[in-house]
Amino acid sequence: MNPSLSRAKTNPDPIPIASSSQRRSFKRSQSAPEDELREVITAHFIDDYGAHHYNPDAHSEFENEPVSRSTTDEEKADLASVDEDRDGIRSQSDLDLERGRSKLTREKSTRSRRSDREKDIYLVTWDNDIDPDNPKNWTFKKKWGATLIVSVFTFISPTSSSMSAPALPQIGRDLGVSDSTILSLLISIFVLAYAIGPLFLGPLSEIYGRRIVLQLSNLFFLAFNIGCGFATSTGQLIAFRFLSGLGGSAPLAIGGGILSDCWSAEQRGQAVGLYSLMPLLGPAVGPIAGGWIAEKTTWRWCFWSTSILTVIIQVFGVIFLRETFAPVILAWRAKKIREETGNNRYHTEWETPDRTIGQVLKVSLGRPFRLLGTQPIIQVLALYMAFIYGLMYLVLTTYPTVWETVYGQSVGIGGLNYASLGIGFFAGAQTVARINDILYRRLKAKNNGVGKPEFRAPMILPGAILVPSGIFIYGWSAEYHTHWIVPNIGAALFAAGTIASFQCTQTYLVDTYSTYAASAVASVTVLRSLAGFGFPLFARQMYESLGLGWGNSLLGFVAIAFGIPAPFMLWKYGETLRMKSRFAKE
Repeated sequence: MNPSLSRAKTNPDPIPIASSSQRRSFKRSQSAPEDELREVITAHFIDDYGAHHYNPDAHSEFENEPVSRSTTDEEKADLASVDEDRDGIRSQSDLDLERGRSKLTREKSTRSRRSDREKDIYLVTWDNDIDPDNPKNWTFKKKWGATLIVSVFTFISPTSSSMSAPALPQIGRDLGVSDSTILSLLISIFVLAYAIGPLFLGPLSEIYGRRIVLQLSNLFFLAFNIGCGFATSTGQLIAFRFLSGLGGSAPLAIGGGILSDCWSAEQRGQAVGLYSLMPLLGPAVGPIAGGWIAEKTTWRWCFWSTSILTVIIQVFGVIFLRETFAPVILAWRAKKIREETGNNRYHTEWETPDRTIGQVLKVSLGRPFRLLGTQPIIQVLALYMAFIYGLMYLVLTTYPTVWETVYGQSVGIGGLNYASLGIGFFAGAQTVARINDILYRRLKAKNNGVGKPEFRAPMILPGAILVPSGIFIYGWSAEYHTHWIVPNIGAALFAAGTIASFQCTQTYLVDTYSTYAASAVASVTVLRSLAGFGFPLFARQMYESLGLGWGNSLLGFVAIAFGIPAPFMLWKYGETLRMKSRFAKE
């Protein structure tokens, strides 16, 4: 064994080691001189969480201090600010004071904070700014691998949510249900679970890691999705659908956080574009397959077929998906160093010894509610996304009725019309994702190389125009029984506008709340999933009263009122609102 490492393990007060790569260099040295051990060891943490530089000699006189460290006044202030709901928004006086601070004062404040961290010789961070363990330093191939895996996870659950839509009449006959509202509930209850699951799964991923929460939740979804195929009563099917939806909501809650962990802001657009496409493409693809499955076999295979795909995806996830959340990765690194050196003083920036797991869970599980209750940005975007998402599920659940009753098509042929939605989602995603990144880079260059989340706002406008335009064409063409291609064109335009709106708002959220991206996305998912649950339940009554033309026109007018002002409000007031927020990334 290396003698110097042996002394470090047996000495009750070993020489502190800042990083794992430096510790490995000691192992390779057969007789590391004492002066080399005492030389300045530097480490940097470069990420969305800040940059630190420290000197081990700065604390050499404190080597005999107790193992436990007390929480600093700054840490206590940070904890208090998170625990109090009223502190979710900074006061205007604080904001004005911050804006009025001179450049010299800001530099002195930065040096002071850095000096405080320099004193902590046991702080475990990244080895350097190109540490390969940092997900932002992963290879392009590895980043896209993680993006593809989480996107496929995000695809399969929404596919299952709507695959049974064409089979609802068959399910009703088999289980003895004639009430159309109850049958619509079989679709809506799954989406209702999307509103509840992210509130817990998103914050849990910020405590235990993205990977483990995603994998376990997917297994939970798999178990109850299989159970849906064996249901013998409406009550059983509704219960199993709800429970499977809880597990299936994990990719929607965690995926945004994974992308934030891996990608920088200027690279994030295309990754978010693919990820945002999946929860919309899935509900469009599902009914196409579900219609033929129900017609050729039985409605139960709608659930069993998605379960088979889930098993395949789960295997790929276990093999290829790695943890991406920086605090968790560094916590593992700190634990390993503590075990190898016998020194329990090594810790990460996020580990505070006087905080219990219960306290951490209380803060983290409450964060989505706090964000939704205190952040105007999230409130505005959540309302807009909720309406669009509810409108999408209203169209998805009523789509088979239009083609089977108005156009007289069979279940299988009618299901093929969902392809127009899929085409719209795909075309919109590919176009908007590329333009979004290009526009962001150009606006950043014009702003002296400083990027802002508001640079995502302009691309919300095309989506806000396409959504009502598509819904008007779809509704009135179906009302007057025009050629079947016309309502399909309207549906495709609606789908393209929907994905454009989702991509830009999702990217804006991830850019704004980078550290708490999972919680921010979870808080928005709550409202949008509640809308996805509720809208299909009143669809039949609305169309019976207003018809397809005026019924869809009503929805289109509301979409105009919600969507058109949104990008202008974000462009004008977004930065001001971010500056007031303790949670937003400045």
